[in-house]
Amino acid sequence: MKPIRRTLTLALAATVFCGWAAAAEPEFAIAIKDHRFQPAELKVPANVRLKFVVENQDSSPEEFESKDMGVEKVIPGGKRASIYIRPLKPGRYMFFGEFNEKTAQGVVIAE
Repeated sequence: MKPIRRTLTLALAATVFCGWAAAAEPEFAIAIKDHRFQPAELKVPANVRLKFVVENQDSSPEEFESKDMGVEKVIPGGKRASIYIRPLKPGRYMFFGEFNEKTAQGVVIAE
């Protein structure tokens, strides 16, 4: 009985911890439409882990890429993806769509 109770207690604790950790991340929505990011400028809190939900509303794939933030993710047309960003120091972090780099550009401002 004790090992089962211990296992259940650990499983419950892990579930609560994971739920708490997921809820602690501020989430930001970014759309890709007509090969542009909307919004193109995003203000976020500094020094906390972030979650970006990027929805590609175009029919063609796009890549959300940022050398400044160390992120590279292809998002198929009509799909969305969750991207987790490490805590950022205050500053400006450029991002772009590698497949449409001339129009798909943006900046994250960590404050």
